[in-house]
Amino acid sequence: MSGAADEEGGPGAGAGRAGARSEPEAPGSALSVDLQGLLGQLARSFALLLPVYALGYLGMSFSWVLLALGLLAWCRRSRGLKASRLCRALELLEDEERAVRLGVRACDLPAWVHFPDTERAEWLNKTVKHMWPFICQFIEKLFRETIEPAVRGANAHLSTFSFTKVDVGQQPLRVNGVKVYTENVDKRQIIMDLQISFVGNCEIDLEIKRYFCRAGVKSIQIHGTMRVILEPLIGDMPLVGALSIFFLRKPLLEINWTGLTNLLDIPGLNGLSDTIILDIISNYLVLPNRITVPLVSEVQIAQLRFPIPKGVLRIHFIEAQDLQGKDTYLKGLVKGKSDPYGIIRVGNQIFQSKIIKENLSPKWNEVYEALVYEHPGQELEIELFDEDPDKDDFLGSLMIDLTEVEKERLLDEWFTLDEVPKGKLHLKLEWLTLMPDAANLDKVLTDIRADKDQANDGLSSALLILYLDSARNLPSGRKMNSNPNPLVQMSVGHKAQESKIRYKTSEPVWEENFTFFIHNPKRQDLEVEVKDEQHQCSLGSLRIPLSQLLMSDNMTINQRFHLSNSGPNSTLKMKLALRVLHLEKQERPPDYQHSAQVKRPSVSKEGRKVPVKSQASVSPGTGGSNTAPSTPSMGEDKPVREEKPQPPEASPLGHRDLGRSSSSLLASPSHISAKEPTPSIASDISLPIATQELRQRLRQLENGTTLGQSPLGQIQLTIRHSSQRNKLIVVVHSCRNLIAFSEDGSDPYVRMYLLPDKRRSGRRKTHVSKKTLNPVFDQSFDFSVSLPEVQRRTLDVAVKNSGGFLSKDKGLLGKVLVALASEELAKGWTQWYDLTEDGTRPQVIT
Repeated sequence: MSGAADEEGGPGAGAGRAGARSEPEAPGSALSVDLQGLLGQLARSFALLLPVYALGYLGMSFSWVLLALGLLAWCRRSRGLKASRLCRALELLEDEERAVRLGVRACDLPAWVHFPDTERAEWLNKTVKHMWPFICQFIEKLFRETIEPAVRGANAHLSTFSFTKVDVGQQPLRVNGVKVYTENVDKRQIIMDLQISFVGNCEIDLEIKRYFCRAGVKSIQIHGTMRVILEPLIGDMPLVGALSIFFLRKPLLEINWTGLTNLLDIPGLNGLSDTIILDIISNYLVLPNRITVPLVSEVQIAQLRFPIPKGVLRIHFIEAQDLQGKDTYLKGLVKGKSDPYGIIRVGNQIFQSKIIKENLSPKWNEVYEALVYEHPGQELEIELFDEDPDKDDFLGSLMIDLTEVEKERLLDEWFTLDEVPKGKLHLKLEWLTLMPDAANLDKVLTDIRADKDQANDGLSSALLILYLDSARNLPSGRKMNSNPNPLVQMSVGHKAQESKIRYKTSEPVWEENFTFFIHNPKRQDLEVEVKDEQHQCSLGSLRIPLSQLLMSDNMTINQRFHLSNSGPNSTLKMKLALRVLHLEKQERPPDYQHSAQVKRPSVSKEGRKVPVKSQASVSPGTGGSNTAPSTPSMGEDKPVREEKPQPPEASPLGHRDLGRSSSSLLASPSHISAKEPTPSIASDISLPIATQELRQRLRQLENGTTLGQSPLGQIQLTIRHSSQRNKLIVVVHSCRNLIAFSEDGSDPYVRMYLLPDKRRSGRRKTHVSKKTLNPVFDQSFDFSVSLPEVQRRTLDVAVKNSGGFLSKDKGLLGKVLVALASEELAKGWTQWYDLTEDGTRPQVIT
């Protein structure tokens, strides 16, 4: 109130106060202060009223003001929630006992509270706390002496990049629990899981002086399970040959930005920015990637850094029964069914099934294959959701210990879903052993029916492990006397992967590892091409028949390969290993009961994060919880798993980042768009959801009548390769006799990929033609690819229905796969192609 009174007193009150002092002030001084405050108030009022006046002057709606105010309130609320989570985590680190007494949530408690085999490590935390100032000095030196010069040299625009401040903060890294594995491990190794938490009020500021750009980070939270492996144990000092460190899953990450990067805290962008950073971390520190530190020189560092997987898990995602109906109508008065789909996770590999519309007992019949590197601590995690336009409803979850699956080799049964009152899931799990000889290959090919067909896709009979080491004497590319930016593209059939880019060098060293699932190694080839990323030109290529590995010792080749269409001494050093996937069937008595254990999910239903379509998954859970053996229920053909309730684990679990990760070892799982299912590898068992819907629509249209030879219509294309431009040119002319998606017809457009490249940057699309079954496009597209390379590619052309915004009338109208292995490609041709459901067996209409 005194402040208000002073203001109301005005200049006279100010003069009275001045007279009471021992040294009187000039009467104008108080007036100048008031004038400055008055001008500031006027400026603030003008800044607030100017947008309103501008909107009225331009004749725009007042809704823009409300929208801006709503966005501002949303940003402030989001930043406030993030700050509160940071404060709560800091309180837990500073005084754990007091925080627990005040009612900390179960998911914030350290791991040793839940699991008796996880021990406290206070001695380690005290040691780290004492060493923390010196660790901070090392981190600052790392930023300034290693990261800063690397960023400056990466691009000419970043030549003025510098870190203006590097302060990691006063709060040290904390280890909440340690678990040491003593069973199912090699005698020459020690495996530990560390539950780590870092809540740092750090300040890391950077600046690019050339563009007057400043940005930074003011706090970081990271929580996850870090595995430490000491191997091999040796009889001489220091007793351990090497140290390997990695995260079992993507850690939970939260960042508060400052400066220009403060825009990344806007709701919608904050999840995207954290996802990108998590993907960068995954490329180095999430299984199967790892950091390996050799402690003795004799240790083979490559073998430790990229070990051969322990096995392959083949998952038959068959069906579910008695799911909950989550869809409602008339504001909940009428209850409907659900549109279920599944999220399947094995470590860092995530798959999404197709969506079954309006069904409480869906049948997926899909098959996925996942690599297993560390089965102690890794689980098979499955979550079911009901697909909705806004956010998806949870339908149940399941977690199975992979150590038990390895013992059983084969499991085919029903499992009860957790965290929901009803629902069960039918799975068939196969543990495939990696065999270093081809003795069982013919039997495996017969079992998966790969000995007769000529397909390159389907169930896998073998696994190809490729270690990309280095290259020598690469040519300079298009510009003479300039070093290229080389990268390597590898493909087997329609599966392609790409190495990292090495800048400004003709002697690149990659030291990266890749894996490919192989359908039939007797007929498939590995194609390798070294490219210059800067000029998009080929530096050399290589083709290796996989049958060559079958005749090699231990099915392994480690050598330097000479590159064709390259320099005279250009070589590429690689190590290739082929392993046959063999299912060892064990003899069981008739009354044998499976012992596979089902684990409780990591959080309760109330604490679960509902999946958001545009985000990526964060699942830093802890491995190794104790589980109770399941007991079969009565009245079922196959046993249904029942579990005893257990405390929730220490970390949240959501689903994001849906990707096809079974074919990649080094790179993070390739992103796919929201609600897009991961295609099942068993194409003879199930089809993608768009193809199934298209076949159902065809049956409805047929209705006892004959639709002709081209029931889905036809598309006219001109295809040719320009040697001058070194590009494949495709002209989409028109379509005819397409099927109608609604009473008003269809809104067709054409989408193209040059397989095996299915990245977003490789997609080409025409405009949308509204309400027509005979659209005319006449649009030309090009793909930068050489003639020898394009003849190994396939053009994937799909005609789709666009529909409106948030419309359900979106889907496939027809597809065609055009093989480009033709000698007439340089001349070109114009033809009509029949559209089919999946693009196979197209008929050409000249």
